[in-house]
Amino acid sequence: MLLDFNRIWAPYIYLYTIGGIAFLIGMYLIIKTRSLNLKKDHHKKWLVVLVVGFIYYASIHGFFILVAQQ
Repeated sequence: MLLDFNRIWAPYIYLYTIGGIAFLIGMYLIIKTRSLNLKKDHHKKWLVVLVVGFIYYASIHGFFILVAQQ
């Protein structure tokens, strides 16, 4: 099986670019509508959990793609 850029990394980049844009729009909307109040420590914690979780999941996915290519 040919493991070139278009079959492996292009979908990954597309997934996390489009997903990241949707994630950022969602974050913007919940902050702008004050559903997430950044003055509350509990809300700040969940914002960090969401952002770090997105980055963590993308990192794990990328790591396993790299491992699979070996």
